Amino acid sequence: MKQWLACLALLSCCLRAEEPLHRDDFRQGLSAWVVEQQPGGNVVAADGKLVIADKGGCTVWFREPLTAPVTIRYKAKVSSAARVSDLNCFWLASDPTRPADLFGPGHARTGKFATYDALRTYYVGYGGNTNSTTRFRRYDGSGARPLLPEHDLSSAEFLLKPDHVYEIVLVAGADGRVQFIRDGVVVFAWTDPQPLKRGWFGFRTVDSRIEITDFSVHRGVP
Repeated sequence: MKQWLACLALLSCCLRAEEPLHRDDFRQGLSAWVVEQQPGGNVVAADGKLVIADKGGCTVWFREPLTAPVTIRYKAKVSSAARVSDLNCFWLASDPTRPADLFGPGHARTGKFATYDALRTYYVGYGGNTNSTTRFRRYDGSGARPLLPEHDLSSAEFLLKPDHVYEIVLVAGADGRVQFIRDGVVVFAWTDPQPLKRGWFGFRTVDSRIEITDFSVHRGVP
């Protein structure tokens, strides 16, 4: 009996681990998003997809701030109709000069990648540098972008396959646990000694065509 009750308690805990907070099926336009993009590209949300067609650099931010522990899920495809590169993302991003509002007047972000260096954020560049590297960084807000050797991957298994639909899961635990999971494989796992607790999520790319579906945010971590 005690063992059965323990199993029920564990199951209940697991079921509560990810409580749905936000979903977007991309049939209501871009009202839930903020687009920062260089000239020459465009972003459209319609027919169940967020389509980022870019030239000079683009970040598409989810408008609502998120608080750890949190899990972010989505599906993403990098189209072979354009350059296959840069299925990137920021999560728990904030601006140290305006931590309460990432989109307040006077921010300097333009879609150009260098304008994001001063953020405090977790970042993955998946298939960056024309699909030659996949990297995880924790930006510290100083303008530096530290990179640990074990977070710099270049083998084919960690690079982009054109037109493949990836299932991406991002994790940020209150205890500092950070994970980037692709198709059920934990690509990056790290424990942050100074965890980021609150911030914004953003899709990031440059000179590519990316299609996003099934976006959701959940309170808690798996």
